[in-house]
Amino acid sequence: QVQLVESGGGSVEAGGSLRLSCLASVSVEGYYCMGWFRQSPGKEREGVAIIGKDGKTRYPDFVKGRFTISLDNDKRTLWLQMNSLEPEDTATYYCAANEGNGGGCGVYGMQYWGEGTLVTVSS
Repeated sequence: QVQLVESGGGSVEAGGSLRLSCLASVSVEGYYCMGWFRQSPGKEREGVAIIGKDGKTRYPDFVKGRFTISLDNDKRTLWLQMNSLEPEDTATYYCAANEGNGGGCGVYGMQYWGEGTLVTVSS
């Protein structure tokens, strides 16, 4: 069972950038998909970036062009580069993985979750 640990959160002004990382305890090469999700108080958890085992990436419109997900299998690390941050991006960001038992790559499909890292964007 993989354990995921996020880091890189913090406080930044609007327009700034942050790079989140997620270190996996074991190799995640071949996992069906991995992704970044976020949740702010009073809101449901939502996906912000997904990467499949074929390397293809998907983003929702509200982060497209600003966020970039990447995976370094050798380093067992998932990255999320966030640029042009907005106050609406303030949330706790979670790393997640689906090893491949089906269920898709959404919130309910991911099998493993990290504890999250807080991102605060001030105006």
